[in-house]
Amino acid sequence: MTHAVQARSKRMERLHSVTGPQRFVLRVVGRFPGVSAGDLARILELHPSTMTGILQRLEERELLTRTTDPDDGRRFLFRLTDDGIRFDAERRGTIEAAVRRALARLDDAEVKKAEKVLAVLVEELEREEA
Repeated sequence: MTHAVQARSKRMERLHSVTGPQRFVLRVVGRFPGVSAGDLARILELHPSTMTGILQRLEERELLTRTTDPDDGRRFLFRLTDDGIRFDAERRGTIEAAVRRALARLDDAEVKKAEKVLAVLVEELEREEA
């Protein structure tokens, strides 16, 4: 599955000029304007250093703006620019479009079972070995 996600991410970069992780950041910032880098890293379950690189590239492309948090001068808050808003729209050929199509092929009971399997798997992966 990891290979398929990485391959789709590379295709997304060719087709839409953003990678999968960059698109996920744009989608989250679009839903939570003014979100901090730390909150983005937690939401997307990415290492803070990975998030820093993604945010820098998106800022360089002028898809995001960064402002200092008025309550904490050490934190930065992110918002989409007008160009970033255009990238936030639903698009064909993206990872989330593939997920949406896959979920549409399943009934509610199948989705619930899959959620349970994934939750148990995550729990097991996060558990400390004795």
